[in-house]
Amino acid sequence: MKVALVFNLKRESTTDDDAVPPSSSSHQSNLATAPQVLDKYAEWDTVGTIDAVAHALSMFNDVTLVEANMDAYEKLRTGGFDIVFNIAEGMNGVSREAHVPAMLEFLGLPYTGSDPLTLATCLDKARTKEILDYHGIPTSRFVVAESFEKAVSAGLNYPLFVKPLHEGSSKGIYNSSYVTDPYLLRLEVQRILSDYSQPALVEEYLPGQEFTVALLGNGSELRVLPPVEINFSSLPSEALPVYSYEAKWLWDTKNSPIEIFRCPAQIDKSIEKKIEETCRATFEVLRCRDWCRIDLRLDAKGEPNVLEVNPLPGILPDPEEHSCFPMASRAAGMDYNQMINSVLSTALKRTGIA
Repeated sequence: MKVALVFNLKRESTTDDDAVPPSSSSHQSNLATAPQVLDKYAEWDTVGTIDAVAHALSMFNDVTLVEANMDAYEKLRTGGFDIVFNIAEGMNGVSREAHVPAMLEFLGLPYTGSDPLTLATCLDKARTKEILDYHGIPTSRFVVAESFEKAVSAGLNYPLFVKPLHEGSSKGIYNSSYVTDPYLLRLEVQRILSDYSQPALVEEYLPGQEFTVALLGNGSELRVLPPVEINFSSLPSEALPVYSYEAKWLWDTKNSPIEIFRCPAQIDKSIEKKIEETCRATFEVLRCRDWCRIDLRLDAKGEPNVLEVNPLPGILPDPEEHSCFPMASRAAGMDYNQMINSVLSTALKRTGIA
């Protein structure tokens, strides 16, 4: 089959005007090295990830790389593709993850993953929580704060947790995001408003264990892979039990790894069953497709609460880089190539192509 792999590539030189795409339109293993970039592009994929996904897909298909920049529409329109494997996070706006799928629907091209509505909804953490709450799926009490006054007036119980409304990859989440009084709340809300030019999501803090869960499939064939537990005891002594930007990108690195994850999680079967039931219900009510990753945390009563839903999960290929979806897949008996091709085959079956 002819498959387009659509992505956003991290580059040191990346700007709002985008960067130069790879020199070849077809898969190669020698894409230029992409150094670390600023926080703004933390969601975008590295050369290593794009290369690994393309390699997996090329085992059975003719794969073409298409960077999600201003030239993408014409390349997709004229490429004659059977299906698109979409891992593009988008460039601009609060609905950026929906841009590529919306374009593909306009062109009538089938693609992997969730549709534009689900992707836009899940990047708005408050809209996600409102839908979950409506359907009786536990999630902590919250307020969307365009000002400190709005945050205080909600009457939420301390401690609170403050993060950007429209970000992923732990962007904007730091040790300081955990607040215990109005003074600290003011500082954090102002930081989000200033640094990210968007409202702050202020939630009641959940004190229990934290998990992230990978799901693969659709309908009756949906699989909940072994849950990954966040091991907060591995963090530096001054760190709070929070999976922050520091924990994700600064403290746990390939060159200096920490045992931040346990997979499968070391939990009672009863808790694991509740987590699975919550994840299945979340996947269904948000109309996710093919794959996603759901972050949860236990409340004071030990009940799983949904923190966030990511229909475009991170998929770093190197096991030493501790990427959760591939980690859960390995625990379920799939290597990286099998995982990627399982996503593709799931989408092919859903779309009726195969």
